[in-house]
Amino acid sequence: MKFEDLLSEINGFGRFQKMVLCINFFGRFSLACHFLLGNFIAVIPSHHCSISSLDADEIFENLTQEERLTVSIPVQDDGTPASCHMFSYPQFHLLSNSSSPSEVAVVQCQNGWEYDNSTFISTLATQWDLVCDKRALSRLTTTIFFIGVMCGAAAFGSLSAMFGRKPMLLVSHMLGMGFGLCSAFSSSFIMFAVLRFFTGFTITGSVIISTILNVEWVSIEHRKLVGVIDSLSWTFAFMSFPLVAYFIRDWRWLTVAISLPTVTAIITWWWVPESARWLIANGRVDKAHYYLHKCAVMNRKKEIIVSIKPEVRKEIQNIRNRKYSYLDLVRTPKMRKLALLTGITWFATVAYGISFNISSFGLNRYLTQFVYGAIEIPAKLSIYYLLDKFGRRITQAGSLLFVGISLMINIFIPKDKSVVRTVIAVLGKGCSATSFGTVILYSSELYPTVVRQNGMGYNSFVARLGVSVAPLILLSDDVWSHFSQVILSSLGLSAAFVAYLLPETRGRCLPETIEDVEGIGYGYVEKLSSLGN
Repeated sequence: MKFEDLLSEINGFGRFQKMVLCINFFGRFSLACHFLLGNFIAVIPSHHCSISSLDADEIFENLTQEERLTVSIPVQDDGTPASCHMFSYPQFHLLSNSSSPSEVAVVQCQNGWEYDNSTFISTLATQWDLVCDKRALSRLTTTIFFIGVMCGAAAFGSLSAMFGRKPMLLVSHMLGMGFGLCSAFSSSFIMFAVLRFFTGFTITGSVIISTILNVEWVSIEHRKLVGVIDSLSWTFAFMSFPLVAYFIRDWRWLTVAISLPTVTAIITWWWVPESARWLIANGRVDKAHYYLHKCAVMNRKKEIIVSIKPEVRKEIQNIRNRKYSYLDLVRTPKMRKLALLTGITWFATVAYGISFNISSFGLNRYLTQFVYGAIEIPAKLSIYYLLDKFGRRITQAGSLLFVGISLMINIFIPKDKSVVRTVIAVLGKGCSATSFGTVILYSSELYPTVVRQNGMGYNSFVARLGVSVAPLILLSDDVWSHFSQVILSSLGLSAAFVAYLLPETRGRCLPETIEDVEGIGYGYVEKLSSLGN
């Protein structure tokens, strides 16, 4: 008896599966918020040099604040005070003559900066003066975080394949919350950067493990529904986070606010089952039978499990009891091709590339982020129809194609057309959400059980490798305003072609062994004879 058959008999989408799905759904809130945290805590508000050093003798006592700035700070081309320079001594003649002679000596800020706190009470930039020549450090924290996510994906992919999904899920929850809370009380920028790295390293385990658990516990016909619901958990967080950030304008307390909800995930972890597929793959059939029995009881199918004799249960164990590693992703030809194609697809997914640039379209930062989250609802709900109508491959390739086109169109729209640019960007974000929601489910269906967690860890690693450089790509706009859009659109178009080369998985059993993928096993071979067909 194959596992898919047994799962269908005990109801592949009963109360047991719905419980697991709900636990993982709400457990993702903090995870997704951490991914967007840099959009708000790394903001550099308007600033200018502190002029306290020029007022040592209280010569500014009778001047208004505007007059003080006039005589102390040179004016930029747009009429605003310079951010990084000040006059070496007060220029009182500017009070009667607004023009500033070119020979007036200017120096870099001598006594720190003064910041506009009307929008943000405190950010990383205001906390540690990450402005002017240190400006890149503020955005670098996002890159550091995603490097942590990248490394954590590889680590937890391997650890959960060795020690099981459930124990490593708890480790990820607890360490992720711990590092997140500690980072909020950092005493230096270096300390914060290190803790953000470990926050990203640990929380990524929760992301990839919960996804695999959801997929491995449901029957074939319900996998697409589970994929949509699983993806909507990110949308829920993306919509909620700007509301939280709107009311909490201090970066420390905002970090605390999004880290604490992980307590709920830790408490509900006790009701999360281990993956029966993983247990069978590792020769622990009795433990797998224990969880299958719990599933059957909750789904009111207890008589099915009782009727399964020990010798029948042993027939389920068609997987060789040996240890697998990341090397198994490249040992055989079709696995190598699968790893290459999925890796490129994940790397080029540009969902985060758009999310990072939420302030470049001229609208309110909070409102734009909320809209970006809201547009994902119809986009991700459409996945259910698209996967059923066109299959995984066409949906994945088509959505990436439209993402690339949307980004390309925005290159030719003037920046003063902020509404039009935002509409195009939101449509692109919708297509990007469809792409990202599809690729997670798609990849988990392509890899066999014995290396599924390794495969997802590898894909997440490759994706975050690309995401970690996204903030730096956006910095290239200082050289040419459309440079980042050209790069991101090219990645989207390239990924569309690569995704089309992947095999279709609609209506097919999950492969259990590498032999199934290579075409020499008994389960997957009839359905998937070769990659790319």
